[in-house]
Amino acid sequence: MKVLIATDGSDYSKNAVDEACRSVLRSGESEVLVVSAYEEAYPMAAEPFAISAEYYQKLEEAVRDMASNHVNEAKATILGRFPDGSIVVSTEILAGTPAQQIVERAKDWDADLIVVGSHGRGFWGRMLGSVSDGVVHHAPCSVLVVRPRSM
Repeated sequence: MKVLIATDGSDYSKNAVDEACRSVLRSGESEVLVVSAYEEAYPMAAEPFAISAEYYQKLEEAVRDMASNHVNEAKATILGRFPDGSIVVSTEILAGTPAQQIVERAKDWDADLIVVGSHGRGFWGRMLGSVSDGVVHHAPCSVLVVRPRSM
């Protein structure tokens, strides 16, 4: 089974990784792709005090580095739960709108399942643009949305 796990490094994403390890991933049967998507920073043309292109480049590098840390941490968690090396885990950093990038990568990779965490914000949070909600409505495969345990 090909399982795409999306992470933003939050506790919600960590819960999703843990749940995937506990109930979805199987030794010798699962292939995992851990992704983290970030929004690219674009200069605003109407800024009264222009910020240099170098600032935006440094900002994007910092965000990309954070995304890299998130996927590497999730990969380490998965490999720690399956120390026999029976699960193949790869990682990718995606640039763009997170929900759209996750869905597109799942299509391209031919994922069987997408696992994401939910912030549990309810109706208004979804109306403001939830990544998990966007993935659920546009995914090419089944989606497991892991809610916080305290709910």
